[in-house]
Amino acid sequence: MEPLKWWQKTAVYQIYPRSFQDTTGSGEGDIQGITQHLDYLAKLGVGAVWLTPIYPSPMVDNGYDISDYTSIDGRYGTIEDMDTLIAEGKKRNIRVVMDLVYNHTSDQHAWFRESKASRTNAKADWYIWRDAKEDGSAPTNWRSIFGGPAWTWCEERQQYYLHTFAKEQPDLNWENPDVRQALYDAANFWIAKGVGGFRIDAIVYIKKPAVFTDGPVDGADGLSSIHKMIANTPGILDFLHEFRRKVFDGHDIFTVAEANGVTPADLPHWVGQDGAFSMLFEFSHVNLEFPEGEIWCRTYDWPLTKLKRALTDSQKATAENGWYPIFFENHDQIRSVSRYFPAGTDRKKAAKAMATVLFTLRGTPFVYEGEELGLANTAFPSLDDYNDISTHGQYQIALDEGYLPAEALRIVQAHSRDNARTPMQWSTAPQAGFTDGTPWLPVHGDYADWCVETEEKDPDSVLRYYRQLEKLRFQSDASPILLAGRYDELLAEDEEIYAFKRTLDGQATITLVNFTNKNVDYTAYLTQGAAVLLGNYDDPQPGRLRPAEAVVYRIGGESC
Repeated sequence: MEPLKWWQKTAVYQIYPRSFQDTTGSGEGDIQGITQHLDYLAKLGVGAVWLTPIYPSPMVDNGYDISDYTSIDGRYGTIEDMDTLIAEGKKRNIRVVMDLVYNHTSDQHAWFRESKASRTNAKADWYIWRDAKEDGSAPTNWRSIFGGPAWTWCEERQQYYLHTFAKEQPDLNWENPDVRQALYDAANFWIAKGVGGFRIDAIVYIKKPAVFTDGPVDGADGLSSIHKMIANTPGILDFLHEFRRKVFDGHDIFTVAEANGVTPADLPHWVGQDGAFSMLFEFSHVNLEFPEGEIWCRTYDWPLTKLKRALTDSQKATAENGWYPIFFENHDQIRSVSRYFPAGTDRKKAAKAMATVLFTLRGTPFVYEGEELGLANTAFPSLDDYNDISTHGQYQIALDEGYLPAEALRIVQAHSRDNARTPMQWSTAPQAGFTDGTPWLPVHGDYADWCVETEEKDPDSVLRYYRQLEKLRFQSDASPILLAGRYDELLAEDEEIYAFKRTLDGQATITLVNFTNKNVDYTAYLTQGAAVLLGNYDDPQPGRLRPAEAVVYRIGGESC
């Protein structure tokens, strides 16, 4: 077995810069705010921070509509602020990871402004342009990810352009080698600045079909999901391997791709020695309620075995070739304590239970801003309180499918991406210590009880438990097992307990988690003779798990 690389031996912390720390009173977070909290992150034990986009942007999609790939948006600071962050992070062994959004740009990007001006300019084919159908309608019936048609008419060119997401986010034409080289050059710009890697956004959409055809109508709007029509089109891996050769190879960085729709069975083609990326986010375990695609008004209950199967499939798919990025939250997902446990479950216990799974699976744990505090979903009283463009699109989809406005609001309250984007909760001061001004998104109303200041003082807090888990995984005599040990699921058919074993050189750990809010018994022989390493109750009881209880046992060797 090859020695583990640095990014396989640490945790990654995802920061949503707009919501992390405001140092200017603008109500929006900034780069200096991130630098200000590097010591907090170092104490948490992370070795890298992934920043969602901080490039210049009109902010139609909170920065995922980029107008310049090699600069910093003034609301976040300057390129010099970025240099300082990278340098100060290195002093603390924390590397900065950038977000690359390469499926599309902003419609305000200079490339698109030139491309739309005529059909003959130098960048005329840098985007996806098509003529209208004979009746003047869009080239296909595709629906964008955010709702509504995926094609928008351009008067200057008298053509439609394709946008997988918002109309302000036109898709780039990856078939053009000049486009690809321009993107590679931008990534290499940041490598020269000293970044430690990249998260690559929405990469499954970059390769378009050779022929564009209508898809099956799957909604009341008469449109067809673009995801089903273009995601993971054959030939995409050719582009991605070129990307690796031109940018990633030869640098001590890691890459992790967002690849919604890539299945665990596909992972060996995407990651590992012969894959395009170091790691890949696949979403089978966070899309359990959306088996027909992510339309929020069409959700389904799921049994625990489906979650366990999704996690186990991903673990097995990367066991011999590749590496898994373990995550339960990010800026596009609701809070895990609000997703994986039944209503009425003790929130602190649930947050610790999820953290226990996160830090004992095989792979690199990704902790999302505030996850280490046990933050939960919010529920803004009005649609006007929601900033997220996707939320507004899903609200309209719900109305189109016959839901009343109050019902549509409850749907978006449960699933909005803004649940994860409320400002970071630092203290009991007004606005949770995030800003002296008016925050761009309302602060969660529970911040006095669920903030860094409060949890630092509480020895039983979620934050303190995360630090214990970090030491267990990376600084204990069980670390070799938790870092490199084989994964095997236990009690696979159990609908109440998730149990798995990590084994290395004849020694093992066992993780047991009760995903219900009642007492559950299990066969005590599983942990016979084992020592308790860590748990979210003080006195684990062999053969029984209490509500949302999580325990890590050690078989062989001394207790940690």
